[in-house]
Amino acid sequence: MIRFDGRTAIITGAGNGLGKSHALLLAARGANVVVNDLGGSVDGSGASSSAAHAVVKEITDKGGTAIAHGADVTKPDEVADMVDQAIKAFGAVDILVNNAGILRDKSFAKMSLEDFELVLNVHLIGSVTCTKAVWEHMKDRGYGRIAMTSSSSGIYGNFGQSNYGAAKMGLVGLMNVLSLEGKKNNIRVNTLSPTAATRMTEGLLPPAALDLMTVESVSAGLAYLVSEDAPERTILCAGAGGYAATRIYETPGIYLPPDQQTPEDVAANFDRILDPDGQEMFTDGSGQTIKFISSAAKHFGVSLG
Repeated sequence: MIRFDGRTAIITGAGNGLGKSHALLLAARGANVVVNDLGGSVDGSGASSSAAHAVVKEITDKGGTAIAHGADVTKPDEVADMVDQAIKAFGAVDILVNNAGILRDKSFAKMSLEDFELVLNVHLIGSVTCTKAVWEHMKDRGYGRIAMTSSSSGIYGNFGQSNYGAAKMGLVGLMNVLSLEGKKNNIRVNTLSPTAATRMTEGLLPPAALDLMTVESVSAGLAYLVSEDAPERTILCAGAGGYAATRIYETPGIYLPPDQQTPEDVAANFDRILDPDGQEMFTDGSGQTIKFISSAAKHFGVSLG
């Protein structure tokens, strides 16, 4: 049974929806939980501590352990205070769930740069800020579990969400790099791509569909991603009881000799470039470079020994 006894988790945006569900589940399985929530509306306006304190009360009423903190995830000083308070209260921070987010949906043509930047700051920079605040602490202790929250809107795209999509795909790149950098210190970084009935999805889907999209089904996947036996650099998609993984593959592609390295020859060979047969998943950015150099070296008879 997956348990979190003795572990401390910071969960951002935990006053409602998915964050609240994550907090309740981890607490029920023994974790000390820091319920972070600025208490604003879906578009990021306003602030209130009532939601976070209500979740803490729900946890403690059931015999769990939790404290509330209203840090704005985009403000390093407030995030640092949150981490300090967690360590003072519980001795350490073992788990970070970057869940806080807002929406400012509009088509790209109608979206202001201010709205684009604000969504990017909360989702992407907020996750960077919170992760940076716990990173050295986790390295020193030789243990850490971090979950980013991405979205199909970033991985696959969704009309009217260029700001949200850019931020959410940026978190995948952040996960990939931090997984490599944290490996030697037993810090595992994964990404959750959820779909659930929350304030963010109200009005977008029919009620019958929303009834199936429970937050609890998503939290089950999240709990595994931050468990002791968690995977690494995995994008786990979860919703309505369905679980899948998004994986990024690269086709074998082709090699064109120098006299054929023209736009026309790229176009003429595009079907071969897209051919997925033999595609592979690289574990770091050098894999692609090595593949291309190896093909060129073979053509010219050059030894890379």
